[in-house]
Amino acid sequence: MEVEILARSQFAFTIAFHYIYPPLSIGLGLIMVIMEGLYLKTGNKIYEKMARFWTRIFALTFGIGVATGIVMEFEFGTNWATYSRFVGDVFGSALAAEGIFAFALESGFLGILLFGWNRVSKKVHFIATLGVWLGSMFSAVWIVVANSWQQTPAGYHIVGTGLSARAEITDFWAMVFNPSSVDRLLHVWVGAILSGAFLVLSVHAYYLIRNRYVELSKKAFKIALVVAAVFSFSQLLTGHKAAVGVAENQPAKLAAFEGHFDSLAVADMYLFGWIDRERQKVTGPKIKGGLSFLTTWDFEKPLKGLNYFPENERPPQVNAVFQFYHLMIIIGMTMIGLTLLACWLWWRKKLFHYKWLMWLFVFAVFLPQIANQVGWFAAEMGRQPWVVYGLLRTSDAFSKAVKANQIVFSLIMFAFIYVLLFALFIYLLDRKIKHGPYEEDEEEDRSLQHEIDEVLEHR
Repeated sequence: MEVEILARSQFAFTIAFHYIYPPLSIGLGLIMVIMEGLYLKTGNKIYEKMARFWTRIFALTFGIGVATGIVMEFEFGTNWATYSRFVGDVFGSALAAEGIFAFALESGFLGILLFGWNRVSKKVHFIATLGVWLGSMFSAVWIVVANSWQQTPAGYHIVGTGLSARAEITDFWAMVFNPSSVDRLLHVWVGAILSGAFLVLSVHAYYLIRNRYVELSKKAFKIALVVAAVFSFSQLLTGHKAAVGVAENQPAKLAAFEGHFDSLAVADMYLFGWIDRERQKVTGPKIKGGLSFLTTWDFEKPLKGLNYFPENERPPQVNAVFQFYHLMIIIGMTMIGLTLLACWLWWRKKLFHYKWLMWLFVFAVFLPQIANQVGWFAAEMGRQPWVVYGLLRTSDAFSKAVKANQIVFSLIMFAFIYVLLFALFIYLLDRKIKHGPYEEDEEEDRSLQHEIDEVLEHR
């Protein structure tokens, strides 16, 4: 297998695994802020218990997320030397900003969040929870800014030529607010919040099915349902805005999203389908002129298709891009439908009357995770054959000194380690869920009972 494909596969594997955890941290952070805010306002100990419980799960996701994220930085240097040299000035400034403005804020308050219960006041602990959540949000800002610069470069000039060429920043804020950064950041934030909200919905739906922690779980479920409903609809808006930006800045990617081949013609929108690349035809139900309307508000507006661009400037895996993009949309609409149904039943005071609905929410935890993954796959594969759009081809970006067998060996090693990490994550998550929100109380009761038993024995 070619070195380029292997290097891309390894990076895709490591970043896909890593991306399970940061969205959960962002989403759980918001839920924890709401829960602790309600405790601060009402003094109801139930909100404190649920906040403590989800803080423990947050710590688990945060720890594995940090550990798995470090690997990618080493891969830049080993497998993508030309790319690292080209984008080093841009990425260096963005990642430095992440360390100064985001990670320092997040890690600075993390100790208080995890160990400050009963050691600091309720207000101070709430501020620490808020600080950790905002830190995770700011961390996403700089990662998305760096990635968005690859999609729509701005605020730079090129220094050097050939393999020694590199992009040098001339306007830091133009780089930060490049044409796609804000739209993509909002889309990523909302997807991350949905990941956390659906995890909370899943766990407390499971408790309700098992008739455990009923009062607490009903309150926590309603909190997460409000968040999930609001942000499911918000994702529809941010997704539309991002698609309009793709139409303006990366028309070849947009054409691949919908399998639009004609050089300049009205573009249809497919609900789902399959692309026959040789015949340049998509089979599946469609809305006539739907893509034209989505991006221009005009059903008759012609858009650039794949044939408008030279063969070597089109995404090579068009069908894969098409499938990933449409799966993301289908999942997004499913989340809207599911949360809307639950809200309607809540309004009718029948939210917790149907066990089948709770089972749906138990398994719905996978929906935002899958949507986040396939959305990134569509965005990154749709950018091909460019690693930096219009400036650096992927085929020119990888390390020429690295051999295929070296990448295969490291990929197998990473796969083995990541499978172990994932198994550990599932084991610890399952253990915390089984212990439940009153784990600390149960441990204190056992400790107290042990002390009583010892006293009785001495007598």
